[in-house]
Amino acid sequence: MLREIQGPAGRLEALLDEPVSVPQVDDQGLLRTAPPHGPRAAVVFAHPHPQHGGTMHTKGAYQSAKALARIGCAVLRFNFRGVGRSEGTWDEGVGERDDFRAALDVMALRHPGVPLWAGGMSFGAWIGMTVGAEDPRVSTLIGVALPVDRYDFGGVRDSTKAKFLVHGEFDELCSVHDVRAFYASAVDPKELVVIEASNHLFDGKASQVGDALEDLLSDWPED
Repeated sequence: MLREIQGPAGRLEALLDEPVSVPQVDDQGLLRTAPPHGPRAAVVFAHPHPQHGGTMHTKGAYQSAKALARIGCAVLRFNFRGVGRSEGTWDEGVGERDDFRAALDVMALRHPGVPLWAGGMSFGAWIGMTVGAEDPRVSTLIGVALPVDRYDFGGVRDSTKAKFLVHGEFDELCSVHDVRAFYASAVDPKELVVIEASNHLFDGKASQVGDALEDLLSDWPED
């Protein structure tokens, strides 16, 4: 089981959620319990701001990873440098971007030829989506609780890659109004789900984040 990856500043504590095996009947009428061709996507998902208590175990990040695994993805979460058992120290978002790039490299090597998706929650959404927008290997961007009024999401907005967003109706750090304005200006394809009566961390509603991502991405890419 994957417990750590090598980052540019040292070892990074990590967790890999493998695709959930769901019994399915194939074209020959045989019951299968795993995807015959491996995961449908390899995903790296980043956690909220390390200086404000964010870790790979934050409930919204956890539920997001589990939902993506339920739809057949392999999902890598990791702690940024200086968080938990990860080596290194906080680097104002610069080194954290390098950490995310290292995680993408790990998933690309583990799953060659499989679509690569990038995303995260809050600060992690900024890191994951901006790095993913720049990386030609990444095809899909996922953002939960985007702090669009605190960081530059211009590269994400202008990217032609698919963007899937989930936000809380009563997010106290970044208003849903600002996220809707960002969404309206973003290049297609894109989808946005707003979780009713939810704050920035989706307290008491984290499972709904997972449900939203499962609904958004269960049939993506469309046939």
